[in-house]
Amino acid sequence: MPFLGRLRRLLWALLVREAPDDAFALGFLVGEERELYLSMDPRDRAHGVRVARRLISLYPEAPDFVVRAALLHDAGKALRPYCPLERVLTGIYAPPVPPYPLRGGLFGAFQVRRHHPLYAALRLQDPRVRALVLEHHAPRSLWGRRLHQADQEE
Repeated sequence: MPFLGRLRRLLWALLVREAPDDAFALGFLVGEERELYLSMDPRDRAHGVRVARRLISLYPEAPDFVVRAALLHDAGKALRPYCPLERVLTGIYAPPVPPYPLRGGLFGAFQVRRHHPLYAALRLQDPRVRALVLEHHAPRSLWGRRLHQADQEE
């Protein structure tokens, strides 16, 4: 993501208090996805809703499982409390760290930044949603690329 885009998202995260449209999201989500979504910080839920809406506006034919993946693509970040300073630091620098054992402190923040797709995917039952959440940073499929595009343009 270009520097200005990252700066805009950083300022948005720090300054804007946007209530997520949980009714919109819960209208798509099923089973354990609902609990996973609600475990996310409101800022991450609002981001997921914006990405899902952007995806739908770009691709109205998007299957429901793709919209569900858009809503949950950052759900693995819910393993740690939302800390703006950590989000800034890990957005600037994310060293290669192993996913396990999950640790506390800044090392744990680096783990969650790098491996949040894995942490979310492990809690999802639908293999189609799981696959898209896993690949949202490195898309390999058509819908993975479209999800990634919607996230980058959001």
